[in-house]
Amino acid sequence: MSDFVNEFWNMYVIVIVLVSILACAILLLVQGKATFTPGKTMGHVWDETLEEYNNPMPKWWSWMFIITVVFALGYLVLFPGLGSFPGVLKWTSAKEHAKEVKEMDAVFNKTVGPYLTMDIPALAADKKAMEIGKRLFLTYCMQCHGANGSGAKGFPNLTNDDWQFGGTPEKIKETISQGRMGIMTAHDALGAETIKDLANYVRSLSSQSGVDTARVERGKEAFMNNDCVTCHTPEATGNQDLGAPNLTDNIWLYDSSEKTVIETITKGRQNKMPAWQDFLGDAKIHLLTAYVYSLSHHGAQ
Repeated sequence: MSDFVNEFWNMYVIVIVLVSILACAILLLVQGKATFTPGKTMGHVWDETLEEYNNPMPKWWSWMFIITVVFALGYLVLFPGLGSFPGVLKWTSAKEHAKEVKEMDAVFNKTVGPYLTMDIPALAADKKAMEIGKRLFLTYCMQCHGANGSGAKGFPNLTNDDWQFGGTPEKIKETISQGRMGIMTAHDALGAETIKDLANYVRSLSSQSGVDTARVERGKEAFMNNDCVTCHTPEATGNQDLGAPNLTDNIWLYDSSEKTVIETITKGRQNKMPAWQDFLGDAKIHLLTAYVYSLSHHGAQ
């Protein structure tokens, strides 16, 4: 689709470009017919020593200007530059970029082709392959998960064995390829006191300090009688099929403080992992899967 939403701007650009080139050509033509008197000055003196002489421009300089004008006209015929006119060659930066990406992907796929037939645990043990995987991770993944994969608030730590959606090679590849949407629904309707009870109970499951025993008992009852068990199970060990985290370990995606847990229960959470299949392709995702797998299976390296 044209960038010019109104035909006026299309013509405006065309006129400005052509008039500018025409003005240069006229200037060259006028200067070519001008009368010069070599050795005679124009009466302009600077610093009492520097004078302007009435000499013509060197021929090589004049020809450079002529070639520039001709080149400009030829360029505008072949390439875009005159408003919405695409040029005879139909060249675009988007096509050029796509071509370069395709060429680079061909080189990359040739390099990593042998790795595609290897299963993930074996690939994770291949030192050379993991060097490539690490560079891919540092390019595409470190912005959220950190350079060493240890994560940050709201972004999972990939170096432990705690997985919200599953840590098998198949699940890791599925996560990278298709993305994930982790959703914790808001429960503000339960009321502030019940939510505080629930927060104390949830914190007690991982032996957090500073919990209120009375609130823990009430919180456990609220946990069992509301839809908490639907996702997190009665044992609170979570459900990877639903992306519901284990509440009994001491691994927290956001924070273990009472304030943060209350905020999570009250307002809910939405965490999105983007899908990378279309952007990265099979080869890169296969290597990234092996690298992420290796982060929590250190013996595989």
